[in-house]
Amino acid sequence: MSFDLEVVRAQFPALSLTDSGTRRIYFDNPAGTQVPTVVAEAMTDCLLSKNSNLGGYFTTAKAADVIVQSARDAMADFLNAPSSDEIVFGQNMTTITLHLSRSIGRLLSPGDEIILSRMDHDANVWPWVLLARDLQLEIRWLPFNRETFEFDLDVLDDLISERTRLICVGGASNLTGTINNVRAICAKARAAGAMSFIDGVQSAPHIATDVVDIGCDFFVCSSYKFFGPHQGILWGRRERLEKLEPYKVRPASASIPGCFETGTQSHEGFAGIAATVNYFASIGASMGQPDTAVASTLSGRRGEIRNAMKLLFAYEEHLARHLIDGLTSINGVTVQGITSADAMCRRVPTVSFTHRSAAPAAVAKGLARENIFVWSGDNYAVEAAKALGVADTGGVVRVGPVHYNSIAEIDEMLEVLPGILAA
Repeated sequence: MSFDLEVVRAQFPALSLTDSGTRRIYFDNPAGTQVPTVVAEAMTDCLLSKNSNLGGYFTTAKAADVIVQSARDAMADFLNAPSSDEIVFGQNMTTITLHLSRSIGRLLSPGDEIILSRMDHDANVWPWVLLARDLQLEIRWLPFNRETFEFDLDVLDDLISERTRLICVGGASNLTGTINNVRAICAKARAAGAMSFIDGVQSAPHIATDVVDIGCDFFVCSSYKFFGPHQGILWGRRERLEKLEPYKVRPASASIPGCFETGTQSHEGFAGIAATVNYFASIGASMGQPDTAVASTLSGRRGEIRNAMKLLFAYEEHLARHLIDGLTSINGVTVQGITSADAMCRRVPTVSFTHRSAAPAAVAKGLARENIFVWSGDNYAVEAAKALGVADTGGVVRVGPVHYNSIAEIDEMLEVLPGILAA
């Protein structure tokens, strides 16, 4: 079995849309991906035949209960979580993090320290800075090497102290594309008696996630980054969640995970999440090669998901290398991330670049005129943009292929890009 791009692309109706007869090329995926038909159908079915609040005695309420539990089960499989009861849903990763930070803050005292990363999206930075401001906590910053675009974990050792209570870091950067060694970082947190909070928004679409292996306390992601609906998901280690005081209204459930889910949730979003996870499983079942090393521990849907992610990562690694090779061959272009051919395994296919004279926004507008969709700016990676020295010059142009993109699409972009840069 092998990856079949045509079969994959046929499942995404958006990929066949045109504007005034011009095809669309979606390289805006780090900000949000397109969805397969099965996701849209599941959400539509929920809204048209199972639309109800939870806990009732009637047909639609019972059906909604099943949808919610199915989504919890699916995300537990996707993250290899020990229990679906450890899965918490919310509007998006940012909202979940802001909400949960209030509960975590109740465990902290003035003078306690939180370690944050200069590489992260602001959703895993500013909620903790605000918490520190309110509770008189101290923030310590983990920098990244501006030449390798990776962390030096010896620096982390120097930052950890007896007052360290929480370490927050991303699984992968939404600007540089670097995959971080979160397993090692979480091990250091545990050794120091600190909690670990991992932003997996950019890693989850590309890498098989195993929260047990990572060893984190909290892992957050958003399904609209991996071909699902606009929804945020938190996995929290049970013993951690049970020690937190949830901020909730009085009639809401007092038990996890419901106590951390404020108000009525998006049940159609839950239906879409389950369908999204099943989409990955279908790729693993039909195209993936079983991983014999883990076959005994990851069976059924969990094993199929892992097989899919392994297959898709290999294809996306090919895309990333082709894209980077093309960009680095253009005079005046600098890729703001790992470029070595033998290091593609340490990055996701999100590739950001700058040009010595063309402003990122102007480049993004030029590509948009060609119906090629990319983003420009700091992409909410405020600290990373500052560290790279691009915050005051418009940030970067960010190109983010995923597994439904093709080499031909990358070549189309590379063909028109020099003319846009010269304009």
